[in-house]
Amino acid sequence: MVDLDTVFVPIGLGSGICGVIGTRDLLGLRTKIVGVVAEGANTYSLSVAAGRIAPTASALTFADGMAVRVPDATAVDVIRRGADRIVEVSDNEIAEAVRVIYSATHNCAEGAGAAALAGLLKERERLHGPAAVILSGRNIDRTWMHIGGGTPRVS
Repeated sequence: MVDLDTVFVPIGLGSGICGVIGTRDLLGLRTKIVGVVAEGANTYSLSVAAGRIAPTASALTFADGMAVRVPDATAVDVIRRGADRIVEVSDNEIAEAVRVIYSATHNCAEGAGAAALAGLLKERERLHGPAAVILSGRNIDRTWMHIGGGTPRVS
């Protein structure tokens, strides 16, 4: 069994990361938990940094499972107390993670599902031990899948 140093978790409404934090705490582990949000839907990173709910006027990202404008207050509190940090990733970084997951594992992840890997890839230089990602979300829509390159467009 490998002791994980860091786990990257996508943040949509917050239940997933809160569950990972609770499980880590119940097991008495020291694993760092890093939340990942889309740059265009960063209400959770703004709220955690401000120590209060910080709604946004929009949530523009093709990672629709993360397109949240108003965070859950309870989730913000749990994340503030239990997460090491929150990383913001661009839609381009998320799209690259979708392609990496498909190329490496032949799994089709949608944007929110691939966001945790985007966060890990963005922070790989600062990692010092074994790391993992939570791959979540529903299946990607065919029109968003650009394995050969290209950038998804948000309308």
